[in-house]
Amino acid sequence: MDELVTPKEYSDICPFSDGEFHSKMEKMVTEDGFKHAVTWVMPDIDYDAFCKQLLLIDNKKDFQYKVMFPFLEMLAAKTTDGISDCGVEQNVEYDKAYTMMTNHRDIVLDASFLNLALLRHKSRTTEVAIGDNLLIYDWIETLVRLNKSIIVKRDVGMRHALEAAVQLSGYIHFAITQKKESVWIAQRQGRAKDSSDETQESLIKMLSIAGGNSFLDNILELNIMPVAISYELDPNDYLKAREFLLKKKNPDFKKTQRDDLFSMETGLLQNKGKVHFTFTGCINDDIEKLRDLDKKEQLNNVCQIIDKRIHGNYRIYPGNYIAFDERYNTDRFKNEYTDDDIEKFNSYINKQLDKVQNEVDFEISGEEREYMHGLMLVMYSNPLVNKLTATGMM
Repeated sequence: MDELVTPKEYSDICPFSDGEFHSKMEKMVTEDGFKHAVTWVMPDIDYDAFCKQLLLIDNKKDFQYKVMFPFLEMLAAKTTDGISDCGVEQNVEYDKAYTMMTNHRDIVLDASFLNLALLRHKSRTTEVAIGDNLLIYDWIETLVRLNKSIIVKRDVGMRHALEAAVQLSGYIHFAITQKKESVWIAQRQGRAKDSSDETQESLIKMLSIAGGNSFLDNILELNIMPVAISYELDPNDYLKAREFLLKKKNPDFKKTQRDDLFSMETGLLQNKGKVHFTFTGCINDDIEKLRDLDKKEQLNNVCQIIDKRIHGNYRIYPGNYIAFDERYNTDRFKNEYTDDDIEKFNSYINKQLDKVQNEVDFEISGEEREYMHGLMLVMYSNPLVNKLTATGMM
């Protein structure tokens, strides 16, 4: 079947067409930055042979199945203790397109591992909304657009913010309703530093711009499906604790581009423990019930529905229970973990906190370390706190 032509107004943000695929790939494999990245992530690879394999591919679907699928399986084997999922076969119809909205834990892997779960079930993958702040080299933008990514324009200034939102909303509606391609988007811009995930109203407002109908009908058109992601470990936890500490010492502290790159590298290559995806089903039936509310209440309720679906479907690990009991000085969940689990979790937290000293240019005091330790307990307990709240058990 011929690929649907994307309107020109979306040409700078949409995935590359299959007609463009080979020429874009041909240019990308000559980039020194691409070669460096590939050989850094896969040091044993025969780069020339790998490039020959890439140049035999002429469409996005084959690229995902022949290249990205085995790469992500390799990455999962090396950096996780297994990726599991539930709800795909029950809730994801092959011929229906969804806006799959997840909590945001990892800059790169939230969408990548979600698509891995879909590939395992032979379901169609999603197009991925990715901020242009991460596309610091031209070859990175080329790579992600070859891999079905949609570019989200950040920091365009007040004058161009609305037109960027209109363009993005229009393309997502086009992808869902015309191309019949699902879209992944995080429920908020940027990761929740304290692991307390909440949907940003501004995101839902952006999604509702296009469609040409009422707020509610425009949202219904997108078939939103919340997907809950549960990482047992967050490799960036100590970097988040560092950021909190630096902001406490200097309220004007701002992360650098190097910080973002190092976060991407750490999240990509360090251990994440067990990872689980819960595909919760489309929320259109719940949204339909909001028709009698005013627009402001509808917006608020859509966010609440998404949050409750995500929070209520977290997978909770021993470390989450331990962090909760330590944070609140209770033994409520003592039957959910063993003494070995406690020792393992506390050893992990201490090793992560030890790393912070290498990332700052001052000696960390005992009080500052205790402050960061408390933050780590908040990070690891909040998924459980939110799940208990969503299920009426808090």
